[in-house]
Amino acid sequence: MRKNDADIIVVGAGIIGITCALALQSDGRRVLLLDRSGIAAEASRGNAGAFAFTDVEPLATPGILRKAPKWLIDPLGPLSLPIGYAPKLTPWLLRFWRSSWRDRFEAATRAQSALMQLSQTALENLIRETDAEPLFQRDGQLQVYAGAAQFEASRPGWALKQRHGIDVRLLDHADDIASIQPGLDARFTHAGYTPDWMNVCNPVTWATHLATAFQKAGGHIESFNVTDVDVQAGRVCVRSAAQTRVSDRVVIAGGAWSGRLAWQLGDRLPLDTERGYNTTLPAGAFDVKTHISFPNDGFVVSRIDGGVRVGGAVEFGGLKRPPNYRRADILLEKASRYLPGLRTEQGQRWMGFRPSMPDSLPVIGPARCSDRVIYCFGHGHLGLTQSSGTAQLVKAMVTDAVMPIDRSPYSPRRFSRWS
Repeated sequence: MRKNDADIIVVGAGIIGITCALALQSDGRRVLLLDRSGIAAEASRGNAGAFAFTDVEPLATPGILRKAPKWLIDPLGPLSLPIGYAPKLTPWLLRFWRSSWRDRFEAATRAQSALMQLSQTALENLIRETDAEPLFQRDGQLQVYAGAAQFEASRPGWALKQRHGIDVRLLDHADDIASIQPGLDARFTHAGYTPDWMNVCNPVTWATHLATAFQKAGGHIESFNVTDVDVQAGRVCVRSAAQTRVSDRVVIAGGAWSGRLAWQLGDRLPLDTERGYNTTLPAGAFDVKTHISFPNDGFVVSRIDGGVRVGGAVEFGGLKRPPNYRRADILLEKASRYLPGLRTEQGQRWMGFRPSMPDSLPVIGPARCSDRVIYCFGHGHLGLTQSSGTAQLVKAMVTDAVMPIDRSPYSPRRFSRWS
């Protein structure tokens, strides 16, 4: 019988996979990390760098479908669904609609809040353990509103955050807003500030930092395009077109590309993609003091290595449709109006695939065919935020330790009734 290549193989070297590999290694396991493209080469590369622990509200909110049609008819709006992709997305949208019902929404909010709290504690531990404090920016987050009507409409969301113990400061004076972020257009008369929000200087730098720590402790990272996973004789085989790797367990953390592997293993999970766009401007483009969110326009502005990243919005279009970079240009045009001093030249555009489940919760749990395969994907736009907490759940599953939180809300089985 062939000797195992590792105790555990982690498929996917995005931020979820890297953090899981490091957590499993800390338990003394021999871990092999496989990825076809390299460290943080996909969605983990171009995100806003935000640890959004305050975002406990799922995307599928009660009444969301009354708002969605006016967004969807605008191909360059904050939420876009190309006509040609609509039939493929219909089953996902039906689940999204059911998730917006009050009972499902409240349960998902509790589960999201629990994973956020776990992730925040685990991240602080990881920062200390890897001496990473210089990589972080603890400057809070400012959500701004153009007028009292927008602000009043946002109050239920702020109240929800407060009920879950999040420090919230609501502002309705221009001077108070300017003391946090100078240079905003005068139309923004109201805001909400969450001081405990934090960002990383660059998400790629953070992922590379963790990968380096993993390798220094004896971990191995290999370029490997996984095409197939199966369980044989109590072991798991991971294959590419030309090679095979064998281990006792496998963690599938391949982001938006994980659905095909789950399908091979007998799990029909409703994984789709929220395609996100951004433009990164060089240092000196604008003096960003805090993470700025424009919720009514669906985009954010964050500081990345001294420069500025303008990005956001949601486009459903799967993995094969070519990027529509006009969406990035629209966001940059809006940002230049909302931040009148913003210099928009020399920007670099990017598009990434956020792996998204219809109830806004990730899939974290064993495959139907064997608990030797653990799924770990579907975090949507919260992968960076929830990476450390997710790693703790995966580690507890592998080591049969007491779960730090109830993991049933993230189970792959929750979609069985729809399969």
